[in-house]
Amino acid sequence: MPIVDMPLARLKEYMGVNPKPNDFDEFWNSSLEELNSIDLDPAFAPHDFPCSISEAFELTFNGTKGARIFAKFLKPKTIVGKAPSVLVFHGLSGSSPEWNDAIKYVAQGYVVAMLDTRGQGGYSEDVGGVPGTTYTTPFMRGFDGEPNDLLCRDLFLDTAALAKVVMSLDYVDETRVAVTGGSQGGALSLACASLVPEIKLCAPVYPYLCDYKRVWDMDLDKGAYEGMRYYLRHFDPRHEHIDEFFEKLGYIDLQFLAPRIKAKVYMSTGLMDTTCPPSTQFAAYNKITAEKKMEIYPDYGHEGLKGSGDLIFKFICENI
Repeated sequence: MPIVDMPLARLKEYMGVNPKPNDFDEFWNSSLEELNSIDLDPAFAPHDFPCSISEAFELTFNGTKGARIFAKFLKPKTIVGKAPSVLVFHGLSGSSPEWNDAIKYVAQGYVVAMLDTRGQGGYSEDVGGVPGTTYTTPFMRGFDGEPNDLLCRDLFLDTAALAKVVMSLDYVDETRVAVTGGSQGGALSLACASLVPEIKLCAPVYPYLCDYKRVWDMDLDKGAYEGMRYYLRHFDPRHEHIDEFFEKLGYIDLQFLAPRIKAKVYMSTGLMDTTCPPSTQFAAYNKITAEKKMEIYPDYGHEGLKGSGDLIFKFICENI
C-alpha cells in the first residue's frame, strides 16, 4: 500500500525533531502554579434537556487571563456513592459535542463534561489582548509575545481546570476520570492527562499540536497547520529566525508534555493522515512511559476511523 509518512517500523521508533526549550519544565510548572492560584468559581446552570436518565447543566468556570470557560455537563439522575467521569474535547474550530452524544456515558453511570475550546465555535470566552497576528490557527496566537502569551498554553490549562472542577465534586470519584477527543480534541486529551497526572484513562484520536517542525519538513504546513506557513511568509520571509521559531513552538508541543502522563493510553491513528502526520503523533506517543496501546488504521487519513468510537467506549467502560 502507499504511504505518506515513514514506514510503521520507523514510526514506532521516531522521537521527533522539533527543538525543546531548555526551560520547558519550569515553564509548565509555573503555569500550573498560576492555575492553582485561580479561584475557578464553577457555576452550574440547569439546561433544558429532556432525558429520563440524565440531568444537564451549563457549566462555567474561571480560566487563565480572566476568561470564563464553558462546558456542557451531564450527570445521572441517580448516583450511588461516587461516579466515574469522562471529559470530552472537540476538534479544531468546532464546539463541544451535542448534549445527546454524552448519553452513552451517562447510561453507564458516568458524569460527563464536554469543553468548549476558547475562541472557537462554542461559548468559552477568548479575552484576546495578545501581540502580533491573530489571523490563523490557534498555536500561532500570541506567538510574538512571551511564551505565557501563547493561546495554546491557555487551552491546555483550560483542560486541567475542567478536570479540577469535575474531580472536586463530592459525587465524582476523582481516581476514575477518563479523557478523550479527536484531532485538536486528541491534543487536548493528551494535554489534560499530562497536566493532571491523576487522570486514569486517555483515549486520543490522531492528536494535533505535536512535532511542528516535522509537519514543516513534510511540506504539510497547510490546513490545520497553515499558521506556520502564513507566519514565516509574512514575518520571517528569509528564515533568519527559523531555529527560534520552532523552539518557541516547543513550549506547546505535546511530545514534550507526554512523559508526564500517568494514565493508561489508548491512541488511534490513520497512516494516511496528511493533516496530522502519523510521525508527529508517534513523536508524542513514543515518549509516553505509562501503559499504552496504539490502534492502527493503515488505509485511513484524518477522518472517521471505522469502529474506533465503539473501541474507545469499550476501553473506557472496561478500565474506568
